[in-house]
Amino acid sequence: MLDEFGITDPRVRSIFLNSAIERRGLTLPPLLPDGSRAMETQGELLQKHRVNGLAMGREAIEACLKDAGASLEDIRYLCCTTTTGLLTPGFSALLIKELGLDVHTSRLDVVGMGCNAGLNALTAVASWANSHPGELAVLVCIEACSAAYVFDGTMRSSVVNSLFGDGSGAVAVMAPAVAEADSRPLAAVAPAASPAPTEDAAPVERAAPAGSDPALLRFSSCIIPEAVGAMRYDWDDAHGKFSFYLDPEVPYVVGAHAEIALDRLLEGTGLGRSDIAHWVIHSGGKKVIDAVRANLGLSRHDVRHTTGVLRDHGNVSSGSFLFSYERLRAEGVTAPGEFGVFMTMGPGSTIEMALVSW
Repeated sequence: MLDEFGITDPRVRSIFLNSAIERRGLTLPPLLPDGSRAMETQGELLQKHRVNGLAMGREAIEACLKDAGASLEDIRYLCCTTTTGLLTPGFSALLIKELGLDVHTSRLDVVGMGCNAGLNALTAVASWANSHPGELAVLVCIEACSAAYVFDGTMRSSVVNSLFGDGSGAVAVMAPAVAEADSRPLAAVAPAASPAPTEDAAPVERAAPAGSDPALLRFSSCIIPEAVGAMRYDWDDAHGKFSFYLDPEVPYVVGAHAEIALDRLLEGTGLGRSDIAHWVIHSGGKKVIDAVRANLGLSRHDVRHTTGVLRDHGNVSSGSFLFSYERLRAEGVTAPGEFGVFMTMGPGSTIEMALVSW
Protein backbone atom coordinates (compact mmCIF):
# COMPACT_ATOMS: atom_id res chain seq x y z
CA MET A 1 0.00 0.00 0.00
CA LEU A 2 2.84 2.37 0.84
CA ASP A 3 4.46 1.75 -2.52
CA GLU A 4 1.16 1.73 -4.40
CA PHE A 5 0.38 5.25 -3.23
CA GLY A 6 3.96 6.51 -3.26
CA ILE A 7 3.98 7.29 0.47
CA THR A 8 7.41 8.52 1.58
CA ASP A 9 6.59 10.41 4.80
CA PRO A 10 8.48 8.43 7.49
CA ARG A 11 5.79 9.13 10.10
CA VAL A 12 3.05 7.68 7.89
CA ARG A 13 5.21 4.71 6.87
CA SER A 14 5.85 3.97 10.54
CA ILE A 15 2.11 3.83 11.27
CA PHE A 16 1.57 1.27 8.50
CA LEU A 17 4.63 -0.82 9.28
CA ASN A 18 3.87 -1.06 13.00
CA SER A 19 0.16 -1.86 12.71
CA ALA A 20 0.53 -5.67 13.22
CA ILE A 21 -1.40 -6.03 9.93
CA GLU A 22 0.18 -8.02 7.10
CA ARG A 23 -2.65 -8.09 4.57
CA ARG A 24 -6.16 -6.77 4.02
CA GLY A 25 -8.97 -7.07 1.53
CA LEU A 26 -9.32 -3.70 -0.23
CA THR A 27 -10.85 -2.39 -3.43
CA LEU A 28 -8.48 0.34 -4.57
CA PRO A 29 -9.43 3.40 -6.63
CA PRO A 30 -9.08 2.93 -10.39
CA LEU A 31 -5.71 3.54 -12.03
CA LEU A 32 -5.17 6.69 -14.07
CA PRO A 33 -3.11 6.79 -17.29
CA ASP A 34 -0.08 8.07 -15.36
CA GLY A 35 -0.20 5.10 -13.00
CA SER A 36 -1.56 7.01 -10.03
CA ARG A 37 -4.86 6.24 -8.32
CA ALA A 38 -7.99 8.30 -8.94
CA MET A 39 -9.52 10.40 -6.18
CA GLU A 40 -13.02 8.97 -5.85
CA THR A 41 -16.04 11.18 -5.24
CA GLN A 42 -18.48 10.47 -2.43
CA GLY A 43 -20.91 9.18 -5.05
CA GLU A 44 -18.34 6.75 -6.40
CA LEU A 45 -17.50 5.59 -2.89
CA LEU A 46 -21.18 5.01 -2.16
CA GLN A 47 -21.47 2.91 -5.30
CA LYS A 48 -18.43 0.90 -4.14
CA HIS A 49 -20.15 0.40 -0.78
CA ARG A 50 -23.30 -0.89 -2.46
CA VAL A 51 -21.70 -3.16 -5.07
CA ASN A 52 -18.99 -4.66 -2.88
CA GLY A 53 -21.27 -4.84 0.14
CA LEU A 54 -23.91 -6.83 -1.71
CA ALA A 55 -21.29 -9.22 -3.13
CA MET A 56 -19.62 -9.81 0.24
CA GLY A 57 -22.91 -10.03 2.13
CA ARG A 58 -24.30 -12.60 -0.26
CA GLU A 59 -21.16 -14.73 -0.07
CA ALA A 60 -21.10 -14.62 3.73
CA ILE A 61 -24.79 -15.56 4.05
CA GLU A 62 -24.53 -18.43 1.57
CA ALA A 63 -21.41 -19.82 3.28
CA CYS A 64 -23.07 -19.49 6.69
CA LEU A 65 -26.19 -21.37 5.59
CA LYS A 66 -24.15 -24.11 3.95
CA ASP A 67 -22.19 -24.63 7.13
CA ALA A 68 -25.39 -24.64 9.20
CA GLY A 69 -27.10 -27.15 6.92
CA ALA A 70 -29.80 -24.60 6.11
CA SER A 71 -31.07 -22.96 2.94
CA LEU A 72 -32.14 -19.51 1.83
CA GLU A 73 -35.76 -20.63 2.15
CA ASP A 74 -35.22 -21.16 5.89
CA ILE A 75 -34.42 -17.51 6.65
CA ARG A 76 -37.26 -15.73 8.47
CA TYR A 77 -35.36 -12.74 9.84
CA LEU A 78 -32.43 -10.84 8.33
CA CYS A 79 -30.43 -8.20 10.17
CA CYS A 80 -27.70 -6.23 8.38
CA THR A 81 -25.09 -3.99 9.98
CA THR A 82 -22.84 -1.50 8.19
CA THR A 83 -21.00 1.73 8.88
CA THR A 84 -19.25 2.31 5.57
CA GLY A 85 -22.12 3.91 3.66
CA LEU A 86 -25.76 4.96 3.78
CA LEU A 87 -28.33 3.29 1.53
CA THR A 88 -32.10 3.63 1.44
CA PRO A 89 -33.46 1.01 1.09
CA GLY A 90 -30.72 -0.68 3.09
CA PHE A 91 -28.79 -3.89 2.60
CA SER A 92 -31.56 -5.99 4.19
CA ALA A 93 -34.08 -5.13 1.46
CA LEU A 94 -31.45 -5.33 -1.28
CA LEU A 95 -30.27 -8.77 -0.12
CA ILE A 96 -33.82 -10.09 0.22
CA LYS A 97 -34.31 -9.21 -3.46
CA GLU A 98 -30.81 -10.36 -4.49
CA LEU A 99 -31.12 -13.72 -2.74
CA GLY A 100 -34.77 -14.29 -3.57
CA LEU A 101 -35.80 -14.59 0.07
CA ASP A 102 -39.41 -14.91 1.14
CA VAL A 103 -41.13 -11.53 0.77
CA HIS A 104 -42.45 -11.95 4.32
CA THR A 105 -38.93 -12.09 5.78
CA SER A 106 -38.64 -9.69 8.71
CA ARG A 107 -35.64 -7.40 8.52
CA LEU A 108 -33.57 -4.80 10.33
CA ASP A 109 -30.76 -2.46 9.26
CA VAL A 110 -28.29 -1.24 11.90
CA VAL A 111 -26.40 1.65 10.30
CA GLY A 112 -23.66 3.92 11.65
CA MET A 113 -23.00 2.25 15.00
CA GLY A 114 -19.45 1.32 14.04
CA CYS A 115 -17.30 -1.57 15.18
CA ASN A 116 -19.51 -2.45 18.15
CA ALA A 117 -22.60 -2.84 15.94
CA GLY A 118 -22.32 -6.58 15.37
CA LEU A 119 -22.94 -7.51 18.99
CA ASN A 120 -25.51 -4.77 19.42
CA ALA A 121 -27.42 -6.15 16.44
CA LEU A 122 -27.07 -9.69 17.77
CA THR A 123 -29.20 -8.67 20.76
CA ALA A 124 -32.04 -7.88 18.36
CA VAL A 125 -31.48 -11.10 16.42
CA ALA A 126 -31.46 -13.15 19.63
CA SER A 127 -34.65 -11.48 20.87
CA TRP A 128 -36.42 -12.21 17.59
CA ALA A 129 -35.24 -15.83 17.58
CA ASN A 130 -36.31 -16.30 21.18
CA SER A 131 -39.82 -15.11 20.35
CA HIS A 132 -39.98 -17.30 17.21
CA PRO A 133 -38.71 -20.75 18.34
CA GLY A 134 -37.62 -23.04 15.54
CA GLU A 135 -37.29 -20.21 12.99
CA LEU A 136 -33.96 -19.12 11.52
CA ALA A 137 -32.57 -15.61 12.03
CA VAL A 138 -29.41 -14.41 10.30
CA LEU A 139 -27.12 -11.52 11.15
CA VAL A 140 -24.75 -10.30 8.45
CA CYS A 141 -22.13 -7.61 9.04
CA ILE A 142 -21.13 -5.86 5.81
CA GLU A 143 -18.21 -3.46 5.85
CA ALA A 144 -16.75 -2.13 2.59
CA CYS A 145 -14.17 0.00 4.36
CA SER A 146 -12.60 0.85 1.00
CA ALA A 147 -15.65 3.09 0.53
CA ALA A 148 -14.76 5.17 3.58
CA TYR A 149 -11.22 6.32 2.82
CA VAL A 150 -9.76 9.78 2.37
CA PHE A 151 -6.23 10.17 0.97
CA ASP A 152 -4.78 13.50 2.04
CA GLY A 153 -1.45 12.67 3.66
CA THR A 154 -2.56 13.82 7.13
CA MET A 155 -1.76 11.79 10.22
CA ARG A 156 -5.49 11.60 11.02
CA SER A 157 -6.30 9.94 7.71
CA SER A 158 -3.16 7.83 7.72
CA VAL A 159 -4.08 6.13 11.00
CA VAL A 160 -7.47 5.14 9.55
CA ASN A 161 -5.98 4.10 6.21
CA SER A 162 -3.49 1.81 7.94
CA LEU A 163 -6.15 -0.07 9.87
CA PHE A 164 -9.41 -0.96 8.14
CA GLY A 165 -10.14 -3.67 5.59
CA ASP A 166 -13.16 -4.90 3.64
CA GLY A 167 -15.05 -7.91 4.93
CA SER A 168 -18.37 -9.51 5.74
CA GLY A 169 -19.37 -12.14 8.27
CA ALA A 170 -22.67 -13.87 8.97
CA VAL A 171 -24.06 -15.91 11.85
CA ALA A 172 -27.30 -17.90 12.09
CA VAL A 173 -29.32 -18.04 15.30
CA MET A 174 -32.22 -20.30 16.25
CA ALA A 175 -34.07 -21.00 19.49
CA PRO A 176 -35.05 -24.65 20.04
CA ALA A 177 -38.58 -25.37 18.88
CA VAL A 178 -39.16 -27.51 21.98
CA ALA A 179 -37.08 -26.43 24.96
CA GLU A 180 -35.85 -29.13 27.27
CA ALA A 181 -35.53 -28.46 30.98
CA ASP A 182 -31.78 -27.90 30.81
CA SER A 183 -31.60 -26.31 27.36
CA ARG A 184 -30.32 -22.81 26.72
CA PRO A 185 -32.67 -20.23 25.19
CA LEU A 186 -30.71 -19.74 21.99
CA ALA A 187 -28.11 -21.52 19.90
CA ALA A 188 -25.79 -19.59 17.62
CA VAL A 189 -24.62 -21.58 14.61
CA ALA A 190 -22.21 -21.38 11.73
CA PRO A 191 -20.57 -18.05 11.05
CA ALA A 192 -18.92 -17.37 7.71
CA ALA A 193 -16.42 -14.61 7.07
CA SER A 194 -15.46 -13.31 3.66
CA PRO A 195 -12.69 -10.92 2.68
CA ALA A 196 -13.41 -8.51 -0.14
CA PRO A 197 -12.43 -9.66 -3.62
CA THR A 198 -9.10 -8.19 -4.74
CA GLU A 199 -6.71 -8.86 -7.56
CA ASP A 200 -4.73 -11.14 -5.24
CA ALA A 201 -7.58 -12.14 -2.97
CA ALA A 202 -6.89 -14.50 -0.10
CA PRO A 203 -9.13 -17.57 0.00
CA VAL A 204 -12.41 -17.12 1.80
CA GLU A 205 -12.21 -18.57 5.30
CA ARG A 206 -14.60 -21.38 6.12
CA ALA A 207 -15.50 -22.73 9.51
CA ALA A 208 -14.90 -26.41 10.18
CA PRO A 209 -17.92 -28.43 11.31
CA ALA A 210 -18.41 -28.09 15.06
CA GLY A 211 -19.80 -30.63 17.47
CA SER A 212 -21.91 -27.99 19.14
CA ASP A 213 -22.43 -24.26 18.98
CA PRO A 214 -22.82 -21.97 21.96
CA ALA A 215 -26.01 -20.70 23.53
CA LEU A 216 -26.40 -16.95 23.87
CA LEU A 217 -27.04 -16.33 27.56
CA ARG A 218 -27.01 -12.58 28.11
CA PHE A 219 -25.73 -9.24 26.80
CA SER A 220 -24.40 -6.05 28.34
CA SER A 221 -23.58 -2.54 27.10
CA CYS A 222 -21.34 0.14 28.54
CA ILE A 223 -21.34 3.58 26.94
CA ILE A 224 -18.65 6.13 27.81
CA PRO A 225 -20.38 9.53 27.25
CA GLU A 226 -17.26 11.59 27.90
CA ALA A 227 -15.64 9.87 24.91
CA VAL A 228 -18.59 10.39 22.55
CA GLY A 229 -16.37 12.13 20.00
CA ALA A 230 -13.40 9.76 20.20
CA MET A 231 -14.55 7.76 17.15
CA ARG A 232 -16.66 9.53 14.58
CA TYR A 233 -17.53 9.72 10.90
CA ASP A 234 -17.59 13.41 9.88
CA TRP A 235 -18.33 15.26 6.68
CA ASP A 236 -15.10 16.78 5.33
CA ASP A 237 -15.87 19.94 3.35
CA ALA A 238 -12.33 20.10 1.99
CA HIS A 239 -12.70 16.72 0.29
CA GLY A 240 -16.44 16.66 -0.29
CA LYS A 241 -16.81 13.28 1.39
CA PHE A 242 -17.09 11.63 4.79
CA SER A 243 -13.93 11.07 6.82
CA PHE A 244 -13.39 8.81 9.82
CA TYR A 245 -11.63 10.07 12.93
CA LEU A 246 -9.95 8.04 15.67
CA ASP A 247 -8.76 9.77 18.82
CA PRO A 248 -5.27 8.59 19.90
CA GLU A 249 -6.69 8.01 23.39
CA VAL A 250 -9.22 5.38 22.19
CA PRO A 251 -7.17 2.32 23.28
CA TYR A 252 -6.76 3.66 26.80
CA VAL A 253 -10.42 4.72 27.14
CA VAL A 254 -11.64 1.31 25.98
CA GLY A 255 -9.12 -0.53 28.13
CA ALA A 256 -10.01 1.46 31.24
CA HIS A 257 -13.71 0.54 30.90
CA ALA A 258 -13.32 -3.09 29.82
CA GLU A 259 -13.40 -4.39 33.38
CA ILE A 260 -16.52 -2.35 34.17
CA ALA A 261 -18.30 -3.84 31.16
CA LEU A 262 -17.25 -7.39 32.06
CA ASP A 263 -18.37 -7.01 35.69
CA ARG A 264 -21.77 -5.88 34.43
CA LEU A 265 -22.02 -8.88 32.10
CA LEU A 266 -21.17 -11.40 34.83
CA GLU A 267 -23.17 -9.70 37.60
CA GLY A 268 -25.54 -12.17 39.26
CA THR A 269 -24.30 -15.18 37.28
CA GLY A 270 -21.98 -16.53 39.94
CA LEU A 271 -19.20 -16.54 37.37
CA GLY A 272 -15.83 -14.85 37.67
CA ARG A 273 -13.25 -13.92 35.08
CA SER A 274 -11.39 -17.18 35.67
CA ASP A 275 -14.53 -19.11 34.63
CA ILE A 276 -14.31 -17.75 31.08
CA ALA A 277 -12.55 -20.30 28.88
CA HIS A 278 -12.83 -18.54 25.52
CA TRP A 279 -12.57 -14.90 24.47
CA VAL A 280 -13.81 -13.54 21.13
CA ILE A 281 -12.74 -9.90 20.94
CA HIS A 282 -13.03 -7.31 18.19
CA SER A 283 -9.79 -6.75 16.26
CA GLY A 284 -9.81 -3.01 16.86
CA GLY A 285 -6.08 -2.49 16.45
CA LYS A 286 -2.84 -3.49 18.16
CA LYS A 287 -3.02 -0.84 20.89
CA VAL A 288 -6.69 -1.55 21.60
CA ILE A 289 -6.05 -5.28 21.93
CA ASP A 290 -3.07 -4.66 24.21
CA ALA A 291 -5.13 -2.32 26.42
CA VAL A 292 -7.96 -4.84 26.75
CA ARG A 293 -5.49 -7.62 27.54
CA ALA A 294 -3.81 -5.56 30.24
CA ASN A 295 -7.04 -4.48 31.92
CA LEU A 296 -8.72 -7.90 31.83
CA GLY A 297 -5.59 -9.89 32.61
CA LEU A 298 -5.77 -11.93 29.40
CA SER A 299 -2.94 -13.95 27.90
CA ARG A 300 -1.72 -13.81 24.31
CA HIS A 301 -3.35 -17.21 23.86
CA ASP A 302 -6.72 -15.78 24.95
CA VAL A 303 -6.60 -13.22 22.11
CA ARG A 304 -4.86 -15.41 19.51
CA HIS A 305 -7.78 -15.24 17.08
CA THR A 306 -8.26 -11.52 17.63
CA THR A 307 -4.64 -10.82 16.71
CA GLY A 308 -4.75 -13.38 13.90
CA VAL A 309 -7.74 -11.68 12.29
CA LEU A 310 -6.06 -8.29 12.63
CA ARG A 311 -2.95 -9.69 10.97
CA ASP A 312 -4.80 -11.30 8.05
CA HIS A 313 -7.74 -8.91 7.48
CA GLY A 314 -7.12 -5.70 9.40
CA ASN A 315 -10.04 -4.19 11.28
CA VAL A 316 -13.21 -5.23 9.42
CA SER A 317 -15.38 -3.15 11.75
CA SER A 318 -18.65 -4.74 12.90
CA GLY A 319 -17.81 -8.17 11.47
CA SER A 320 -14.42 -8.63 13.15
CA PHE A 321 -15.72 -10.67 16.09
CA LEU A 322 -17.39 -13.14 13.71
CA PHE A 323 -14.05 -13.69 11.96
CA SER A 324 -12.52 -14.55 15.35
CA TYR A 325 -15.46 -16.77 16.31
CA GLU A 326 -15.10 -18.67 13.05
CA ARG A 327 -11.48 -19.45 13.88
CA LEU A 328 -12.43 -20.59 17.38
CA ARG A 329 -15.02 -22.97 15.91
CA ALA A 330 -12.50 -24.32 13.42
CA GLU A 331 -10.11 -25.20 16.25
CA GLY A 332 -12.66 -27.53 17.81
CA VAL A 333 -11.33 -26.84 21.32
CA THR A 334 -14.57 -25.84 23.05
CA ALA A 335 -16.15 -28.32 25.44
CA PRO A 336 -19.65 -28.70 26.93
CA GLY A 337 -20.07 -26.65 30.08
CA GLU A 338 -17.49 -24.01 29.11
CA PHE A 339 -18.27 -20.31 29.00
CA GLY A 340 -17.12 -17.64 26.58
CA VAL A 341 -17.28 -13.87 26.23
CA PHE A 342 -17.76 -11.96 22.99
CA MET A 343 -16.61 -8.32 23.10
CA THR A 344 -16.84 -5.46 20.62
CA MET A 345 -16.13 -1.76 20.98
CA GLY A 346 -16.79 1.31 18.86
CA PRO A 347 -18.21 4.83 18.57
CA GLY A 348 -20.23 6.19 21.43
CA SER A 349 -17.79 5.25 22.84
CA THR A 350 -19.34 1.85 23.58
CA ILE A 351 -18.31 -1.60 24.74
CA GLU A 352 -20.72 -4.45 23.96
CA MET A 353 -20.42 -7.93 25.48
CA ALA A 354 -22.20 -11.25 25.27
CA LEU A 355 -21.93 -14.29 27.54
CA VAL A 356 -22.18 -17.67 25.81
CA SER A 357 -21.94 -21.29 26.91
CA TRP A 358 -21.28 -24.57 25.15
